[in-house]
Parts: sequence; structure tokens; C-alpha cells
Amino acid sequence: MIKLKLLVALAIGITFSLPVAAKMYKWVDDKGTTHYGETIPPEYANKDRAELDKGGRVVEKKEVLTPEERRAKEQAEVKKRADEEAALESRRRDKSLVNTYSNEKEIDLARSRNLQQIDARVNSVSSQLKTANGNLSAFQKEADALTKAGKPIPATLKDDLKESQARLDKLKQDLEKATAEKAAIEARYDADKARYKELTGK
Repeated sequence: MIKLKLLVALAIGITFSLPVAAKMYKWVDDKGTTHYGETIPPEYANKDRAELDKGGRVVEKKEVLTPEERRAKEQAEVKKRADEEAALESRRRDKSLVNTYSNEKEIDLARSRNLQQIDARVNSVSSQLKTANGNLSAFQKEADALTKAGKPIPATLKDDLKESQARLDKLKQDLEKATAEKAAIEARYDADKARYKELTGK
């Protein structure tokens, strides 16, 4: 019995007295030759490498990316996040669409209400544009008549011409903007209606 205890104690002592197994690494040099060792040479510190266990199996692999690979990875991650956000926003819009409308007619009514407002603006700007065109034309005729008669164009008339042209340009921009908004509203409601049909089957 005493001998058995001594043997157990001796075995335990030997186990704890053994040095901890050193790590083993595997790496490939610039010529494509595979190397194994307990340490990696400094010149290969920034290369791909693998840590092996006592049986030679890979327990950890570290890949060192080149600057180009790192940029590509970052761009891929940015795209992935953007795609995830877009998908989340799409689900939110779908939920809102189904909760907002009970049928397609309600979508058509909402479209009409929004288009009434923009149509009123388009009509107003168009009317102002017609008036501005008439004013500019009148000032231009007056200036042409003075020029044909060999008379100088007064500074006040020059100012009127300049201001009329500036107002005309501004109104043209306003009309283009209003027309673009109208087209955007129509496209949005067309898309909403088509998506509503897909989601509800109605």
C-alpha cells in the first residue's frame, strides 16, 4: 500500500515537473517552401501562419492581409452594413404600408390629395411665368425701338430688363422643380401600390 502511494506521488511529481510544451508554428516563405518551428522568423511575422498542436493539427490560423485585401475587406463590410440597413428600411416601409392602407383605393386617394397640392403650385408658377414672359417681351420691344431710333437705352430700362430676365429664370427653375416633384410623387405611389399588391395579394 505504501509502495503504491509512493508510485502515485512520484508520477504526479514527474507530471508537474515536465516543461510546458512549446508552441509549434507553420509558415511559408517567399519561395513557397513550408517551414515548421517553435518561433517564426521576424521577416515572416507579417505573413500568414498557423499554430499547431502536438499532433500537428491546426488549432489557430492567422491570415495577414495585404493593403489591397484589407481595403477590399473593409469595402465588403461597408456594403454588407448598407445592405442590412436597406433591408431593415424595406421591412419597415412594408409594415407601414400595410398598416396605413386598407385597400388600393386608399392609396389612389392619397395620391390624388398630394397631386392636388403640387398641381396647384405648377399652375401658379405657370401663370407667373406667362406674365413674366410678357413683361420681358414688352421691355425688350421698348429697348429695340430705342436702338432702331438711334437713342440710348435708359439705365432704368436696362434694370427692368435685367430684373425681368432674372425673375423669368427663377420661375423656370421653380416650374422644373415642381414638375420633378410631381413625377416623384406619382412614381412613389405607383411603387407603393404595386408593393401593396405583392404584400396583401389584393
